[in-house]
Amino acid sequence: MSKKLVNVIINGKKIEAPASHSAIQAYWYAGYSRVEGIGCLEGVCGSCRIMVRRANSKEVRTQLACQTFIEEGMQIIFLVFPTPTHHSYQLTDIKNSWDVQGQFHQIFPETSSCRACGGCTESCPKGIEVQRGVELAAKGKFREAGELFIECVMCNLCMTTCPEHIAPNHVGLFCRRLIAYFHIRPSNLISRLEELRQGDMPVIMS
Repeated sequence: MSKKLVNVIINGKKIEAPASHSAIQAYWYAGYSRVEGIGCLEGVCGSCRIMVRRANSKEVRTQLACQTFIEEGMQIIFLVFPTPTHHSYQLTDIKNSWDVQGQFHQIFPETSSCRACGGCTESCPKGIEVQRGVELAAKGKFREAGELFIECVMCNLCMTTCPEHIAPNHVGLFCRRLIAYFHIRPSNLISRLEELRQGDMPVIMS
């Protein structure tokens, strides 16, 4: 039984591949080399990011190559860009969970500038409520934020859409690491203590 082949354009080159193939499988089927021991071939997601435009559509969407099945007339471009390195921290430097929110805003000061534009959420190929996760983290609700980012594969697509240069996936990773490292105290209590520390809430001594 012959396989139905469809015509697609990947990185500007016309190829034919079985309709049952994902974008990355079609890429390999066309003869492009695959490197053993890297990404999904090693058992860990390589976050193969692509831009996709379907036939008779002007809409361009960001997706993951392994989750996108090819269609006749589809145009695909694989995206490559560097991972940001501007966030550096050691959880061991955070002495206790009372200090977490203050440390978070020192590590990720740009989160307070979020415009709530929704671009990060729109670009996420995993359907994560990215913007909400950033907002929760900024409020000290690290457990809730971390749970939202459970499906994150660190593809960086959310970061590329942010006008404030926030790296939401790194915020999510911080939260996931944090809830494993600490037994987080109630977020409302941590937030109130942070307000006192910053002088945003006056304390009246009787």
